[in-house]
Amino acid sequence: MTRKPAIHDAEAHVVTSHGADFFGEDRHPLKALASLAGYAEGCLSYAERGPLVQLLTNPAEGGTMTPAQAAEMATLLRKLARHRFVKTSAAAHARALGDAAARAAADGEPWDWRVEAAA
Repeated sequence: MTRKPAIHDAEAHVVTSHGADFFGEDRHPLKALASLAGYAEGCLSYAERGPLVQLLTNPAEGGTMTPAQAAEMATLLRKLARHRFVKTSAAAHARALGDAAARAAADGEPWDWRVEAAA
């Protein structure tokens, strides 16, 4: 038995539409998105990383994306998830975000982001 407490403090997180859970949403901690922004700066070319890094560093400004923007983000997030220097946990977040963006683009619906503060 470990001595580490099983209860964690609540963290602020981002909720995205077209996710994989029952309600069609995904939740990602803001710390994970900040980590992804760092990986994007190091692993993607300068031309590609601009809108993605801006979105990951300022998720509150994300709001709603058109299906075309979601398709572009899906491509970049999946490329980031496959990069060999991205750690497994960060790659899993990038892949989940990329899949949600691709589902929104395939459905022809906007992809929504919202930040929920810690309770």
